Amino acid sequence: MKAREKIHVFFLFQNLPKTKMSTIKTAYTQVSSNKFKTWLIMFLFTLFIAVVAYVFTYALGYSQTEAFGFITIFLILALIMNFASFYFSDSIILAISQAHQITKNEAPELFRVVENLSIATGLPMPRVYIIEDSATNAFATGRDPGHSALVFTTGILQKLNRLELEGVAAHELSHVKNYDIRVMAVVTILVGLVALLADMFFRMMWWGGGRRRDDNSNGTQSIFILLAFILAILSPIIAQLIQLAVSRQREFLADASAAVLTRNPDSLADALLKISADKEPLEVANKGTAHLYIANPLKNKHGGVGWFSGLFNTHPPVEERIRRLREM
Repeated sequence: MKAREKIHVFFLFQNLPKTKMSTIKTAYTQVSSNKFKTWLIMFLFTLFIAVVAYVFTYALGYSQTEAFGFITIFLILALIMNFASFYFSDSIILAISQAHQITKNEAPELFRVVENLSIATGLPMPRVYIIEDSATNAFATGRDPGHSALVFTTGILQKLNRLELEGVAAHELSHVKNYDIRVMAVVTILVGLVALLADMFFRMMWWGGGRRRDDNSNGTQSIFILLAFILAILSPIIAQLIQLAVSRQREFLADASAAVLTRNPDSLADALLKISADKEPLEVANKGTAHLYIANPLKNKHGGVGWFSGLFNTHPPVEERIRRLREM
């Protein structure tokens, strides 16, 4: 946390009871822990892409120097794709979600909640959107706090009380403040890049079979070709798992940040309890946008059991999120 934020928090919370102070300290501990875990996963993800690119190019017969050149090209490509998603992803997501912007006169209570939380966080007032659907859900989008939007379904406005709605809005504003949307856009691009690498490898092997080395390293190349085929099959799956892991960590971080902001973790816990009890899927949601929402909007059940099934969830278990909030 920055020194200015620490001073602000001290004066803001110095008169709180000891139990509340304990809540704030626990929340900030969780925020720091989740930030570290997320950036660690991001670093490992980038390293994973570099290794995959190196194995593919070396297996195709290119030299080590050429392999590193291909890695550089793919990382530059990722930057270009991130630049495009940086400016246009929010508009695309809002259009896909069939969300329409509303004014303060249309939903005065919701606007007051968002305005008050924006003032408390020092963030600009985000645009507010509504999805006409009775399912209970919400999400945030935008490239930065100055170009952000909060989206709520009509169902969540009808089924949550003011404190619960405040907890949800604080959670979504925390995504904006923590730049979660930008982080997830980067991860999504990296996942797509891994899939592109795997597809290119299969196409090049099918049409050209790769280069043959003139030195005595044919045995090594054969090993790399076998390893490359295995990675080409498994790397998109691994990349998807990493994306989901990052998404789950960002949800924990936003929960903890919302608890700090509202100083009432129970309100968000109560909201999550109601949202999880609602089994109605959100019609406009899809697998590409599901990770954005505060809870899985598809309401689908995986066939697996235990930890293996949990690997493919877009969100951490609601029970675990509620437990952490109750303990703050």
